[in-house]
Amino acid sequence: MAEKKQLGTKAQIRAEKNREGRIARAIFLAIILLAAAISGYFGYTILDSSPSLSFSGPTLQFKPENPNPELKAAIIDELSLTSPNQTFVQAATDIIEQANYSVDYYSGEKVTVDLFRNLPTLGYGIIILRVHSGAVGLEGTQKIFSVDLSTSELYSSTKYVYEQLTGQLDKDLVTGLGQYYFGIGSGFVTSSMKGKFQNTTVIMMGCQGLTSTDMAKAFIEKGAKAYISWSGSVSVSHTDQATITLLQHLILQKQSIKQAGENTTEELGLDPIYNSTLGYYPIGSGNYTIPR
Repeated sequence: MAEKKQLGTKAQIRAEKNREGRIARAIFLAIILLAAAISGYFGYTILDSSPSLSFSGPTLQFKPENPNPELKAAIIDELSLTSPNQTFVQAATDIIEQANYSVDYYSGEKVTVDLFRNLPTLGYGIIILRVHSGAVGLEGTQKIFSVDLSTSELYSSTKYVYEQLTGQLDKDLVTGLGQYYFGIGSGFVTSSMKGKFQNTTVIMMGCQGLTSTDMAKAFIEKGAKAYISWSGSVSVSHTDQATITLLQHLILQKQSIKQAGENTTEELGLDPIYNSTLGYYPIGSGNYTIPR
């Protein structure tokens, strides 16, 4: 009887050890599967850059009587949400149409991250960015500025995770709306915009577009021919008036970018509030004339 009892105890010990081993292996396997699931989810979220449904085409389209399919322009009007100016839109469209360009107009709610992502693929020779913008940044005692272009897409920490982690997208507080929106950084233009611009002239009407050349350089590296913007902050009324005058010189009078900018400044002066002036990038684009 004693011998049977001893064998029974050993069997119980082995059984208990086997049971504990199975439990440990099950727990380990569950941890591995959970880690794989989490890794897969975040890998998809971070690395997937396919366009979402937030890009749905222009609000309005304007075409001349005999449109040339190769001549297209866009007015991207994020400012219409806070400072609408239909007179500007109509005047700019009329001028551009006289050069036989078709014009796509994007009102404020259309100005999303994915509109900017797809912008180079849409074939525009002229892009007018009527958007909030600013140059921000500080590192130590040396100011390091980076230009942001505001969208009308509400900020979320769970959207465009990869672009946020890599500094391509920022969180912008838009004056007049009191909420945070996604801001497009130069890294987004370089790394996340699809395709290439085809000698596009970019007129960036917002503040401080040339306080730093990072945004200008990014557009040029993406295939744009010229980038025109302001040296500092600018009032909405002045940038609207100056852009119309600039377009008249560039398109109706067929002046070079340098000539058109100088004539616009001579006629209208510096911004009356901020004393900023129009400039262009790169320097070599000063002799460029917009195709008709």
